[in-house]
Amino acid sequence: MAVETLVEIQKQGVKEDMKIGDRVRVKESVIVYHNPESRGKAFDLKGSEGVVERVINQWQGRPVSANLPIYVQFSKKFRAHLRENELELI
Repeated sequence: MAVETLVEIQKQGVKEDMKIGDRVRVKESVIVYHNPESRGKAFDLKGSEGVVERVINQWQGRPVSANLPIYVQFSKKFRAHLRENELELI
């Protein structure tokens, strides 16, 4: 049986893989210190929205298991590596 919609996927409990260009929102509290707008102070990403820029699953043509594989661009100057379970598709 083929799954056709995101709603059907969610009902079945199957996780949708994120792709480059997907709009995402941070659903869990994630503290970062490299946000240029907060100048080295703690910044919570919860609720922030961005676009998936890269999904890191290969390095020099070899498969890797990165700890933080989803690279998200939040603003022109701010990007962060996150786990898939910290994000939700918009």
